[in-house]
Amino acid sequence: MFEEAPASLASEVELDRLLLDAKLSVPEPPARGSVSRAPLIAEARAAQRRVVGVTAPAGYGKSTLLAEWARLEDRPVAWVSLDRFDDDPAALLTLLASAFARISPGRERLADDVRGHGGSALGRAAPLLASALRASPVPFVLMIDDLHLVRSPACHDVLSIVLGGVPRDSQVIVSSRAEQPHLARLRAAGQTFEITTSELTLDAAGAAAIFADADVPLSPDDAAMIAERTEGWPVGLYLAAVIAHDTGAQSVAVSGDDRYVADYLYRESMAKLTEPQQRFLRRTATLDTFSAQLCDAVLDRADSQEMLRELEAANVFLVPLDRHREWYRYHALFREFLLGELRRVEPDEVPPLHLAAASWFEDHGSPAMAIEHLLDDATERPRATHLVSTVTLDTYQAGQLTTVQRWFAALGNPAIEAYPPLAVLAGWLAALTGQVNEADRWASVLEHASYDGVPDDGTASFESARAMLRAMMCPAGPEQALSDAQFALAAEPSWSPWRDQALALLGQAHLLLGSDELAAAAFAECSATAAARGNNDVLIVSESELAKLAMDAGRWADGDGHVQTALAAIERRHMHDYATAVLTFVEAARLEVHRGDLPAAHRQLTRAMRARPTCTSAVPHISVRVRLELARVFWALADRATSAHLLREIDDILLHRPSLGTLVDEVARLRETVTSGEQPGPIGGPPLTPAELRLLPYLQTHLSIREIGERLFISRNTVSSEVGSIYRKLGVSARSEAVERAMALGLLGA
Repeated sequence: MFEEAPASLASEVELDRLLLDAKLSVPEPPARGSVSRAPLIAEARAAQRRVVGVTAPAGYGKSTLLAEWARLEDRPVAWVSLDRFDDDPAALLTLLASAFARISPGRERLADDVRGHGGSALGRAAPLLASALRASPVPFVLMIDDLHLVRSPACHDVLSIVLGGVPRDSQVIVSSRAEQPHLARLRAAGQTFEITTSELTLDAAGAAAIFADADVPLSPDDAAMIAERTEGWPVGLYLAAVIAHDTGAQSVAVSGDDRYVADYLYRESMAKLTEPQQRFLRRTATLDTFSAQLCDAVLDRADSQEMLRELEAANVFLVPLDRHREWYRYHALFREFLLGELRRVEPDEVPPLHLAAASWFEDHGSPAMAIEHLLDDATERPRATHLVSTVTLDTYQAGQLTTVQRWFAALGNPAIEAYPPLAVLAGWLAALTGQVNEADRWASVLEHASYDGVPDDGTASFESARAMLRAMMCPAGPEQALSDAQFALAAEPSWSPWRDQALALLGQAHLLLGSDELAAAAFAECSATAAARGNNDVLIVSESELAKLAMDAGRWADGDGHVQTALAAIERRHMHDYATAVLTFVEAARLEVHRGDLPAAHRQLTRAMRARPTCTSAVPHISVRVRLELARVFWALADRATSAHLLREIDDILLHRPSLGTLVDEVARLRETVTSGEQPGPIGGPPLTPAELRLLPYLQTHLSIREIGERLFISRNTVSSEVGSIYRKLGVSARSEAVERAMALGLLGA
């Protein structure tokens, strides 16, 4: 139901391309200070395990090992460097798909295929990507660096499914500072090769090699001593060698993998740099990744390119992220040290630096990155709130619901409530993702809110935006919904990006009041407007409603045209699991029943039943209508059990939203038919409930019953009960069988 952004500006496309290229490019090897891990790599390759886990604290050369492996590898290599902004299952899957597509001819659209609603990541996108990996005609290597920066359980859940698709003779190599959640299962199954701190610790020979690379001769005794003092910590050895080279000493009295030792060593290694160079390092450490152009803007200078070349030549911990040396990052441990130095030496510079970075990203068409810098500065909450308002809907449309939720959590409810237009968007988001209590809470907050400015989301006014949300949620019945829709339509001018939304809500209010002709006129205008603006969400709704009205009147050819338009929009934007797509699948099934193509009808019914959990009482007229239409189609197919079950689901919605106009009467008439006994007994058993459909994707993972309950915020007993019900309904007795059966039925996967 949200308006999509206009076509991206060239600068935005270019910046996104450059940032993506940096994430997917194998890093250049360090110029100095590393020891070859070729024997360890050869051992890991020879083990032929599908997953190689590289787990060790900072400074042990994990990224360097992966980069060396990539250079030695004769299989195609896909690379992904993760950062803290990838902590979203949809974003993670898109990155992995983009990387794999680069080494797989014919898979250019794979990243687009895995995009979609955040709720479908586990049930649709992750299995789709796993299937693509499994079908690879040639062995490959996929390298995932810095997994510890991805902390969301949802990300690890989808990753576990993707790893299950790695075929024989291919490998995924994953590096992380922290324990990798998927390794315990793989370890028990003998499917992983693990490289840990003990394997990465350097001995005297390694110490001698690093000191020799720094042009510092080291006797065997000294090499053994310095290796012991640093406990074989690679970054400690390198820093000791740099310091020894600069001071003329042959060893440095350090010991242990300790943060204070690291700070000491880094400070010593920076002593040779000029104050301008040190200041540049400190201040640019506020940037996760950076280019010369970005540094110039943030530091208000014009020579960052030259400075970066100097620092790279000086062997500071500067990591080039692409082959062209346009984008860089600092070694993670070095960046932590620099940020500590910045807060110690120049604490007042931190907020202006984040503000300058946010302005640069916003000017270059990357508002999401701008938001991250604004959220790092508590004084910029108002600006962050406004910017979040401008991109919330686009980010939701891209399927990155977790990212939006993280922004909202970082802002906090008081900040959102202080800017009512954003509270409206929070209400929309909750309603369309089935979060009934959250949607009702925001609706209650908004009833007492006021705002006189122009909202950032493109609506004409806060009052108009609130009226549209209220019309969608329909808490006071169809008459109030009609009044709200008419108010919004009058407020939103012809050029408003929200006018088509107001028209759709007007049409739905007319339907609830039995005015089908007025509804058809509103939907027709809505559809034309939405098509012109590329607003697929609203287009799908209007075309589905027009299809229903046409088929109700016996105009099956017209209905077919509307169904095909809506289906094309769903496919174009991968919106199969959106609440707004369910009615399209129902009407497509109805059309196939009319044609007599029952297998096609059942395929469409499966899509509708699978997506219906997002249709809750938060969007009551859509939720009741799709279930009513589903019940009618199942009744036409002589499936009384499913029709009766759907009527019970409708009853649950009507308890929360009892005043839904003509829909209430339509439900009563169908109930009378279903309970009249005019039809033979039920075919098959009842369908999976919305709660069971929400749980079903987790059966693909190796989460325990308790862990699944934690993910879904339900008790262990409830999970056990629902799993047992799923088994009975699918006619299976094990998780693997349930997943296979669900895949075959179309309830899981693409």
